[in-house]
Amino acid sequence: MNPMQRLILPGWMDSDADHWQSRWQRLYGYAKVEQADWQWPRRGDWMARLDEVLLALDDPAPVLLVAHSLGCQLVAAWAEHSRHTARVHGTLLVAPPDTEHDAMPPQLHNWRPIRRGRLPFKATAVLSSDDPYCALARGAEMAGQWGATVVMAGPRGHLNSASGLGDWPEGHALLDDLAAPGP
Repeated sequence: MNPMQRLILPGWMDSDADHWQSRWQRLYGYAKVEQADWQWPRRGDWMARLDEVLLALDDPAPVLLVAHSLGCQLVAAWAEHSRHTARVHGTLLVAPPDTEHDAMPPQLHNWRPIRRGRLPFKATAVLSSDDPYCALARGAEMAGQWGATVVMAGPRGHLNSASGLGDWPEGHALLDDLAAPGP
């Protein structure tokens, strides 16, 4: 088992009990970054919370971030501003939403503009061809700007519990690949 700590970063409204992130918490004991407000997420608050959690870790080993949906936008925004990005070895970015799309609910408007800077650590982005929250071309564009390797999941919706992924072993294999040494 790789000694890297894995931090779960759920999206808007948190991950329900059947979501692969929640299953990974139960199966592997991964820690989740809890947010004070899952209903009205404020980007600055979520970024500060990620910093707090990283600084509170007792283990100085590198960390893998496991982000879904708005958690992906959190990683991109946090990486542009935090002084603690060196703590992160890599990130799995699953189903990043297009928060600039006109159809996004008002609770997510403060996540505009999308941060597009290249991430300072390894990244893999998993995209679905029929994600209702992000067109495939838009997701691929964001992933490219972030410097992430793109993995196509096929038509799997938003890659959440409604997608029927269960424990999602394919996703966990991608996370394990990110834990490998090197750039």
